[in-house]
Amino acid sequence: MKRIAVLTSGGDSPGMNATIRAIVRSALCEDMEIFGIERGYEGLIAGELSQMDRRSVSDIIQRGGTILKTARSANFMTDEGFKRALNMLLSFQIEGLIVIGGNGSLRGAVELMDAGVKVIGLPGTIDNDLPFTDFTIGFDTAVNTVLSAIGNVRDTSASHDRTTIIEVMGAKCGDIAIYAGITGGAEIILTPEHETDLNEICRVLVENNNKGKSSSIIVKAEGVEVSTAVLEREIAERTGLEVKMVILGYIQRGGSPTASDRMLASRLGYEAVKLLKNDVSGKAVGVVGGEVKSIGLRESLEMENTKIVDLNFLTDILSS
Repeated sequence: MKRIAVLTSGGDSPGMNATIRAIVRSALCEDMEIFGIERGYEGLIAGELSQMDRRSVSDIIQRGGTILKTARSANFMTDEGFKRALNMLLSFQIEGLIVIGGNGSLRGAVELMDAGVKVIGLPGTIDNDLPFTDFTIGFDTAVNTVLSAIGNVRDTSASHDRTTIIEVMGAKCGDIAIYAGITGGAEIILTPEHETDLNEICRVLVENNNKGKSSSIIVKAEGVEVSTAVLEREIAERTGLEVKMVILGYIQRGGSPTASDRMLASRLGYEAVKLLKNDVSGKAVGVVGGEVKSIGLRESLEMENTKIVDLNFLTDILSS
């Protein structure tokens, strides 16, 4: 294989640039031509491909976002758009494609694979919701961003004797909430994987207040069934405590990637190129137990998420 391409798709995540850098420089070391596709599948349809060299990825390892830009593509889901994407790969004589993104992006990669394209998928999402890898590119940075915010919010909550609900991202996965909540010393952590018990929440807050703990932090994943606004109102009405909510939003997607995310990105980017060089395709690449592993793309999306670890007991022990 002599000519490959890379694209980033879906939501951006810190470490995507580090991944692109690793892919480009690994490909060049293997005497392969490497093309960057801008704006994901939408850019592929529009023919937004350009050849990259070592200088194309200079000074980007520390940058958040993605220099290739990203977009969601309704056109790619149509027969006409999909055919145009395939024809564009043929026109540029692209022999292999590396897709960096989350669930939706990897589903697109499976569609291309079924159409005969040699493709490798890499897990680029802050949500950490892909079962085939212990950690996704961007997750660690997002957790550290939330951790910093928890510290700032705790200062003002303590000053006002206030309970604050901090809503974090993660789609239907509660990993950001769990990891940031425990390391940030949250009194309560709410995730989609566990039922929300308003009575239990109110009891804990009232008991803490009676013990002299006048401020508390609740970290809530966005995928929890009860909305943050409803939770704020219900807790205030039931307990008489002052309750405020903070929705962190897209700040969790930005920022300079941590050393952990840069290393993960570098390792996975190199492995993706190595697989294509050896004419291996149709794989999703992740890290399991500290080792880089690959699994079939379709299988990676059909896996049950068994890596969820119930760490809520630590909250009960450490926040009391």
